[in-house]
Amino acid sequence: MIDSDVVTLSRVQFALTALYHFLFVPLTLGLVWMLAIMESVYVMTGREVWKRMVQFWGVLFGINFAMGVATGITMEFQFGMNWAYYAHYVGDVFGTPLAIEGLMAFFLEATLVGVFFMGWTRISRVSHLLVTWFLALGTNLSALWILIANAWMQNPVGAKFNPQTMRMEVTSFSDVLFNPVAQAKFVHTVSAGYVVGSMFVLSISAWYLLRGRNVDFAKRSMTVAASFGLAAALSVVVLGDESGYAVSENQKMKMAAIEAMWETEPPPASFTVFGIPDVQNRTTHFALHVPWVMGLIGTRSLDKPIPGINNLVEDTKGKIGDGIQAYDAMLTLRKNPNDAQANATLSQYDGDMGYALLLKRYVADPRQATPADIQKAADSTIPNVPVLFWAFRIMVACGFYFIALFAYAFWLASKRQLDNKRWFLRLALCSLPLPWVAAELGWVVAEYGRQPWAIEGILPTSLGVSSLTAGQVWTSLGGFVLFYTALAVIDATLMAKYARKGPDELGLWPARDIDPAYSTSKA
Repeated sequence: MIDSDVVTLSRVQFALTALYHFLFVPLTLGLVWMLAIMESVYVMTGREVWKRMVQFWGVLFGINFAMGVATGITMEFQFGMNWAYYAHYVGDVFGTPLAIEGLMAFFLEATLVGVFFMGWTRISRVSHLLVTWFLALGTNLSALWILIANAWMQNPVGAKFNPQTMRMEVTSFSDVLFNPVAQAKFVHTVSAGYVVGSMFVLSISAWYLLRGRNVDFAKRSMTVAASFGLAAALSVVVLGDESGYAVSENQKMKMAAIEAMWETEPPPASFTVFGIPDVQNRTTHFALHVPWVMGLIGTRSLDKPIPGINNLVEDTKGKIGDGIQAYDAMLTLRKNPNDAQANATLSQYDGDMGYALLLKRYVADPRQATPADIQKAADSTIPNVPVLFWAFRIMVACGFYFIALFAYAFWLASKRQLDNKRWFLRLALCSLPLPWVAAELGWVVAEYGRQPWAIEGILPTSLGVSSLTAGQVWTSLGGFVLFYTALAVIDATLMAKYARKGPDELGLWPARDIDPAYSTSKA
């Protein structure tokens, strides 16, 4: 039987390392584009002020990039350490985009980062600008391959189970590459990273203005951040619609859980603005609905229903029954690969075999499962509804807040009044952690909402773990917590140190104004 402690501890360890790693990834994705924009202005205008802006924000980018690489390496080791059967079962599919990402991250990106920092006096301005733009593109392409791998976990296309090797094998790499879930996740995730980078620059610049330091530098930085951030925040909301549609098409239980929709509503379904999900009684108390909205977002139609949780559980029971037939045929083929009847049965039901594997939490042989076991397995496909319900709504609320904040910052910048509204500067400074909160909640919705699946409909999470003891996982978990805590302290210390120093103390900003057009007296 499956050791639930090992499964739980392995999930906790991976969740902690993944969420910590993603503290650095979105800032890298967003801040690098800010550097590219600033350096483009420098090359086009020749104003030294913009070069110094790139160099200062580049220091903070470099610290963040180094931490991101360090945490990313240790995170990927866990596939072999804690999730060995997962790596064996789907490694042929999942490993390919990860390998490509590794080549891009540790060869292309690392090389470009080195040239970015060392090339200011060694290559021409235009060449250095190209390096910065290629670095921005490289970081985003690196994220693309990670998201292709992750999207396959959400929507496993382009692969088929081989009963002889007992593994999933690629049948169409183009299907894996152009997975519609990957496309939706990529544009939504990188846009969220752009918001993080914009808020980072906006908030630190606001801190300088509140203290009357580096005023012209801060106002220029805030102008770029407000413009880029407004476009990014709008993109997150618009592209979030595409992501929601992809979830509705491929992960119906996740969509129902996000909405705490226990029963199928007549189309078009309403959106629940507020409510208190009651898992035990399978109802949502004090629900406040907005008619039609969820139906339009989830199905882009007026006549397609969004299935409720209870209906999906009943459908799952049928898939478990079909999966048991596929499981039996798979065992037959292991003994006799030429059995025609078993081949036909497996071909008919192989898409549901993963549902039979859900029974292994309750019985060693799925073919011996009782109706009670099947009911338990079907009920186990319901994720944590209250967590998903509130995580999604907090994330959406943050998204609309970012639009309002950046829009007001953009208006102030156009009026040259960024340093005249101290209440806004305080608000911008206090808003610094919010994009990270929204980004982390997005991953909670994406990954926690997929449970109990490691690969949606293919491999239950409980079967993906390595053959370890709970004590061994506790040891590695403790080691990761200590290591990541040390990195967190180092990162926070370095970022705070150089942010407090500012461009003036780092010798990147003179005491006098460089460009009178942006001087404080004319703001």
